[in-house]
Amino acid sequence: MFPFFVMNTKKSSKTSSPDVVLIGAGIMSATLGVLLKKLNPSITISVFERLDRVTAESSDPWNNAGTGHSAFCELNYTPQLADGSVETKKAIKIAESFEVSKEFWAYLVENGVIDSPDEFIHNIPHLSFVWGEENVEYLRKRYKALTSHHLFHGMEYTEDKDKIQSWIPLVMNGRDASEKVAATRMELGTDVNFGALTKAMFNYLEKQDGVNLFLNYEVDDLSRKKDNSWLIEVKDRATKKESKITTKFVFIGAGGGSLPLLEKSNIPEGKGFGGFPVSGQWLVCNKPEIIERHQAKVYGKASVGSPPMSVPHLDTRIIDGKKALLFGPYAGFSTKFLKNGSYLDLPLSIKLNNIKPMLAAGLHNIPLTKYLIDQVRQSPQDRLEALKDYFPEAKLEDWDLETAGQRVQVIKKDKKAGGVLEFGTEMVTAADGSLAALLGASPGASTAVSIMLELIHKCFAEAKSPEWQREFKKIIPSFGKSLSKEKDLAAKTRAWTTEVLHLSASRLEEEVTA
Repeated sequence: MFPFFVMNTKKSSKTSSPDVVLIGAGIMSATLGVLLKKLNPSITISVFERLDRVTAESSDPWNNAGTGHSAFCELNYTPQLADGSVETKKAIKIAESFEVSKEFWAYLVENGVIDSPDEFIHNIPHLSFVWGEENVEYLRKRYKALTSHHLFHGMEYTEDKDKIQSWIPLVMNGRDASEKVAATRMELGTDVNFGALTKAMFNYLEKQDGVNLFLNYEVDDLSRKKDNSWLIEVKDRATKKESKITTKFVFIGAGGGSLPLLEKSNIPEGKGFGGFPVSGQWLVCNKPEIIERHQAKVYGKASVGSPPMSVPHLDTRIIDGKKALLFGPYAGFSTKFLKNGSYLDLPLSIKLNNIKPMLAAGLHNIPLTKYLIDQVRQSPQDRLEALKDYFPEAKLEDWDLETAGQRVQVIKKDKKAGGVLEFGTEMVTAADGSLAALLGASPGASTAVSIMLELIHKCFAEAKSPEWQREFKKIIPSFGKSLSKEKDLAAKTRAWTTEVLHLSASRLEEEVTA
């Protein structure tokens, strides 16, 4: 952790020395940039994005699920243990983190950083749906386990087919009447356009003194100088002109592109990490009358051996003010680390310090490899059959196949297994706090605020100062307290964010009618 000295507030050129360099113009960099600028208005920040617009990769609304990941419906966050019980620790942590994100977003709305919450967030009920005796029993246990915690207050459970029909008619119409089914529903669920949210934050940042956003700039290399500052080598992809930037702090928030840059930093803490890329596709409904008949995010159980990001869902989305209906994702394999990356990304990421963990993780995940091969080989009819599990009356001509974003799952060293594959996010920080990199995928964007708050406390000495502590409490009213442990505080906070972000049930009814 290093002390943070403030320089001038004038607009800096790309050849100067900003206090902070953010690599990647996605939700993570936007969140960190706004937080730092609110904590210290004098801070100077330069953002470098290799593409010609912000949010072009994982934060783009068509490249992610758009689910406000609050663990209401995502069954992979509540695994069933060997004794038959359902583990809820991860679900509670994610639910709490999403409430913190909503606090930050509500603060941005109330303080004019974002004009209207309707630009990026909408109330869409979150449902889990299962069939078969064993899965119904699991969902029943999950419901009981989750609703014992106040963050899941309001969740409904039913095995009544008529009630499920009223919730999700597309899912129930044409289904075998003898099939045993069950569903849970959380009315408080959300759909988030992380692309729109990110753009709004960057629009704010660009208007601030001392902030520069450089699009179409590739970060070629970074190295630590003798004074522990960082030398960043960047190239204008249009003109091929190269520049060098010096900074005291670097955040690598480049999605799948973070791992190669972390390797180039050569920090000891980054040794041994590898990446396993997983691509995805959606079926997107092209028939308006079908889209209008569904108003929910319906998540089911992932196939055995499949990665958590492949949990199937029939998904209502609101993208740029227009309602859409997606199903998927269908997983696949590509050696690219970014949707707009290179097929050499994976082979070039293999180093002497990570080859052992990567090989070990591969040996331990042979079922996953088989699953991905099967997914790549799927025919249009195969994809339709998967859709019919959630929409029995689906017809192939009503759906278009679209490519989703690229995710790079984290591989890390493990003393017992040699290497393990992680399906979450991993923050890697230099011992002196001068560099931080974010690796991994879901539920990343939904928990971006908690992740960035943790980063700030790890990397900035000022985080513990009375001045910054006061600002934290203005930005995040529950800061310093636990929403997962304090029931009354959680209820008060949720009521406030629901109102500010227009997430009430009555608001939902108005939107559906409109």
